[in-house]
Amino acid sequence: MTRSTTVLVVGGGATGVGVARDLALRGVDVTLAERGGLASGTSGRSHGLLHSGARYAEADETGAEECIEENRILRDIAGECIRDTGGLFVQLAEDDPDYFEAKRDACEAIGIETEELDPDAARERVPDLTDDVERAMWVPDAVIYPSRLVAANAADAEANGATIHPHGPLESLTVTDGRVTAATLGGDADETVEPDYVVNAAGAWAGQVAAKAGLDVEMAPARGVMVSVEYDSLDPVLNRCRDPDDGDIVVPHESEAVLGTTSVPVSDPDDYERADWEVERSVEECAAMLPPVADAAEVRTWWGVRPLYAPDEGEGDRRGISRGFFRLDHAEDGVENVVSVVGGKLTTYRQMAESTTDLVCERLDVDADCETATRRLPGADDADRLDSFVARYDGQGPTDEDVVSSHR
Repeated sequence: MTRSTTVLVVGGGATGVGVARDLALRGVDVTLAERGGLASGTSGRSHGLLHSGARYAEADETGAEECIEENRILRDIAGECIRDTGGLFVQLAEDDPDYFEAKRDACEAIGIETEELDPDAARERVPDLTDDVERAMWVPDAVIYPSRLVAANAADAEANGATIHPHGPLESLTVTDGRVTAATLGGDADETVEPDYVVNAAGAWAGQVAAKAGLDVEMAPARGVMVSVEYDSLDPVLNRCRDPDDGDIVVPHESEAVLGTTSVPVSDPDDYERADWEVERSVEECAAMLPPVADAAEVRTWWGVRPLYAPDEGEGDRRGISRGFFRLDHAEDGVENVVSVVGGKLTTYRQMAESTTDLVCERLDVDADCETATRRLPGADDADRLDSFVARYDGQGPTDEDVVSSHR
């Protein structure tokens, strides 16, 4: 079957469905294609942290500003897709106090709210916190349940006319006279789509999608492990207050805590090593902040691949690559109706989608404003309804499966 669509979005993670929703709300006919169930890539395999921006404040001001702006928006629109926990940056005895000061000053300059806590006050909030804590800093971090977030975006897109293919892998793109003129979708979609415009929102796989149109998008993906353990006594997110390193984040769920993570370069986001040392190191380092997790029962372990974009990046651990996002207009590369949106974070998905949709609408001469910053997601106040959306779109990913499955 062959049909026309105004915009084809490739990639069913948070950014892709965010683009589809934004386009649909602006009255644009849009089709979204994902190969393995929505959120089956990076979005559903993250640690699920809604960043305040504090993690990047002293090293990546732009990325931090994007995070705090979107953090506030998502609290307003996402309801039960978010768990408002707050977060603590914890300085241990061996950590550099100057780093703590620099982070606090950077947060203040950006406008990220902070509160310094002495060891006793920090342990009031986290009773099992290590005795080695020197001080802590409260920040407005929170937790995202990504499968709910992605599915709710897809549901709103579909309700406004979008076509969503959770199992419609992109098999080929046909380029004629500097334009993509056809896209073949396999799987359940089993159709050829003739788009006016293509959005490549495939995350760590963006280079592979771009290559189907003869384009070069130089991704620098890095894998990271997450370990979920039985532990129900943590309220805020914990961050180790030091230069980002292995095992420096603990994310609370209802009856579990997610420990992470590592950063190891990979060349293929589908085929990479999953090393035992990453699990052991993540548990050991997180236990330096929260000792009981060292002996807690492991519930599940998973790896995710960060969709980092860095054309000039070498083979380091890739922690220094900006977590800001990049919008690549491939008209500059000879294919005039393709844009790739790469980099960024789960926290900033909506902003990435808005920026990309603005470009697409400009190219299509569509005069309509973005509504996604103020329009609440469907089902935002009803966890069971959100989880029904996850089931509808075959939402994938272990990040929040304990929370989502418990509400089904």
